[in-house]
Amino acid sequence: MVKVKEIFTSIQGEGPLVGYKQLFIRFCGCNLKCAYCDTDFDAKNAQEYTTEELINVCNNNGDCHSVSLTGGEPLMHTDVIKALGNNCKLPLYLETNGTLAENLTEVLDYITYISADIKLPSCTNMPPMWEKHEDFFAAAGDKYLFAKVVFDNNINDFEIHKITHLCKKFDIELILQPMMSGKFPVVNSEFMQEILDKCIKIHPKTRLIPQVHKFIDVI
Repeated sequence: MVKVKEIFTSIQGEGPLVGYKQLFIRFCGCNLKCAYCDTDFDAKNAQEYTTEELINVCNNNGDCHSVSLTGGEPLMHTDVIKALGNNCKLPLYLETNGTLAENLTEVLDYITYISADIKLPSCTNMPPMWEKHEDFFAAAGDKYLFAKVVFDNNINDFEIHKITHLCKKFDIELILQPMMSGKFPVVNSEFMQEILDKCIKIHPKTRLIPQVHKFIDVI
């Protein structure tokens, strides 16, 4: 049994696969506590599922592009991910905080897409995790992997240097995602452009993609 906060279908609102219809499975629990987190993944009022029940839900949603494993931190539930990977007809899309490299290696063969965060100290109010992110990207091998960075007005040049060189080292796309307050970014358009331009100068594979699902008012 595994505790799941919610299961629903919607569009993917973040990253390069934005706009695809997905089945979202939101797992409870996380190994981090980011200051900007706007997701309810607490186990309170969560529902317990068997792996067989989750597999059936996935296979009954064949019109979806893929299954988004999100949270919380889904890599805290590697046994469930393995079961889904072995039995689910849809590809698995992992949304992760990018800090649990050893857990990733356990399930890598079952995952098709990886959306991995890079956590900025200026935005999370937590210590730097550069080495953990680097280990995670190395563990991902040749999987379809991109890095997502949530930022606000406090992002600094040192952080820009770190995220761009890290993504350049592994030749992966860097997705800049401005922090949102409701439907609106907390930074203005001029600042977004400034940060994008700084990143592109170092790593051309950089894109600015806000949370589209919030703009169009879907879950």
